[in-house]
Amino acid sequence: MKAQLVIKGFTQKVGIDYTETFSPVVAIEKGWRLLQLDVNNAVLHGDLHKEIYMKLPQGFTSDLPHAVCRLKKSLHGLKQAFRQWYAKLSEVLYDRGYKQSSNDYSLFYKKTSSSMMFLVVYVDDIRLTGDDLEEMQDLKSHLDQAFKIKDLGEAHYFLGLELLQVLEGLVLTQRKFAKDLLEEFGCQHMSPVVCPLDSTQKLSVEDGELFDNPSLYRKAIGKVNFLTHKRPDLAFAVQHLSQFMQQPRVPHFTALVHVL
Repeated sequence: MKAQLVIKGFTQKVGIDYTETFSPVVAIEKGWRLLQLDVNNAVLHGDLHKEIYMKLPQGFTSDLPHAVCRLKKSLHGLKQAFRQWYAKLSEVLYDRGYKQSSNDYSLFYKKTSSSMMFLVVYVDDIRLTGDDLEEMQDLKSHLDQAFKIKDLGEAHYFLGLELLQVLEGLVLTQRKFAKDLLEEFGCQHMSPVVCPLDSTQKLSVEDGELFDNPSLYRKAIGKVNFLTHKRPDLAFAVQHLSQFMQQPRVPHFTALVHVL
């Protein structure tokens, strides 16, 4: 267990305290070796370009009655936290000779006459690939000095996707995600069905008793929706059941279990 100080970013006003929110997201599929790096406490590395103050954390006292803290670095909870982290990462990569793709802000590359290197970032997770192993090691050392990173080795599992490297390239599968999903909702021993939705059942907003755990229904919908990356045949069923998330009823959850 660990505790972290979190800013009340919801009190910030757009146009005054920040202009944009940002979270770098990207996916890549390449035939080279694919490495996975994780940045420790990424948002804490962001530099702040405006004066931002916060109330004293609970348990911290001061002799001054109206004392506040002025932030020198970004903290969790700030609306601009990930933008500032991304700016800091970009600065470090520029110093190493990397350029930013004009098509995807999350993609950085470095090309020489003899090698090609690519780096992609998803929030605080980094994927590194290319044909220059020496540059890979040098870049990892450089990033570790700047941010303190965890070298997770070959990328195998990322955002619910299993990455299986084969001679022909990269195979993406959600088998583990699907199995974990079935176990989470107690459906691992149920018999499979032919069609995701029961064609004889008509669902409506008003029919049936209210489901006693709406959060569970919404959580399941979100996870099944993520599964449609590799199971597009579930897309219609998920879209249909998503219409009832505001006030799910027992028949809606029963239909969702049928999908699982």
